[in-house]
Amino acid sequence: MLKYYVSLKTFLRGLPKCDDRGATAVEYGLIVALIAAVIIGIVTTLGTQIANVFTTVSNQLPAPPAGG
Repeated sequence: MLKYYVSLKTFLRGLPKCDDRGATAVEYGLIVALIAAVIIGIVTTLGTQIANVFTTVSNQLPAPPAGG
C-alpha cells in the first residue's frame, strides 16, 4: 500500500503546475454578471407589478377631509 502511495505522489509531483487564477476570476465575473442580470430582470418585473398594486390601492382609498 505504501508503495502505491509513494508512486502516486511521485507521479503527481511530476505533473506540470498550472496557474488558473485568471480563468477562475473570469468565471466568477461571469457568474456575478449572470446573477446581476437575473436580479435586474426580477426587480423590473416585480417592481412594475408592485407599483400597479399600490396605484390601485391608492386610487381606492377615500380622499382625506378638507382642511384637515
